[in-house]
Amino acid sequence: MRYLRCLHVDKDGRNIVGEMVVNKAIAADVLDILKKLYKAKYPIERMRLIDYWDADDERAMRDNNSSSFNFRFISHTKTVSKHGKGLAVDINTLYNPYHKHLKNGKEVVEPATARPYLDRSKHHTYMIRKGDLCYRLFKEKGFRWGGDWKNSKDYQHFEK
Repeated sequence: MRYLRCLHVDKDGRNIVGEMVVNKAIAADVLDILKKLYKAKYPIERMRLIDYWDADDERAMRDNNSSSFNFRFISHTKTVSKHGKGLAVDINTLYNPYHKHLKNGKEVVEPATARPYLDRSKHHTYMIRKGDLCYRLFKEKGFRWGGDWKNSKDYQHFEK
């Protein structure tokens, strides 16, 4: 794992020092992406280690935190997730929710408070859109975007 400290800009243009832990295999790529986002003044509201929320992913996402490493399993499995390996990055989590319809008819939205942001036709400052700078920079480095998935959508999520 690698600990990254980097500047990011919020929607009000304030410079903020952020921090993130990522797998060493993606550290150089993620740092390069974050530097380019900063130079372009691409807004990232918050970038803190998951420890700030006692490793509670739901609380961190509700607070619109951008992060990578958080040891956990893929839902309903015993398989370590990409985040558990530090191989995935989530950006502006509240405004770019995870969304899935389960076979039992239930609907999952994470964070639970992000339902208003499922409508991707509406504009929000922290929203990632296919083709925007954040999307392009991650794709150029070989990351897959959760917004392209077929059976679910994870608009905050980039993984290798």
